[in-house]
Amino acid sequence: MQKKSEFGFHPGYFALFVLLFLVELYIGIYVKDDFIRPYGGDFLVVILLYAFLKSFWRAHWFKVGWYVLIFAFAVEFLQYFKIVEVLGLGENKLARIVIGTSFAVEDLAAYFFGILTVWILEKVRGEKGERVETFGSE
Repeated sequence: MQKKSEFGFHPGYFALFVLLFLVELYIGIYVKDDFIRPYGGDFLVVILLYAFLKSFWRAHWFKVGWYVLIFAFAVEFLQYFKIVEVLGLGENKLARIVIGTSFAVEDLAAYFFGILTVWILEKVRGEKGERVETFGSE
């Protein structure tokens, strides 16, 4: 029996990724408040990353969520250590936007709640009979 590939394209997740990317772009360009831009953007960015990974990787949703959460936390902690300045990218606007420049515990909470939302939605989707990949499934 041939083992199913761990990689493959999933158009539904990719469509979600594109939609969230456009929402994030809109927030970044047009929203100038003290809640949606900083916290809503962080909440959505982990969902965006999750959707991007799930577009190509058939790993279990819980596993992918953990990877995204660890990555988001790592980037946030790199901000604490001023990684943009350490790398000499302090004048690079794109690096400052993508990597970020200021550590905030609130951002960690937004990332956590974003991934928690993904896990809840994926769990509910799985319980409604939708096909959900599992650890070690073939």
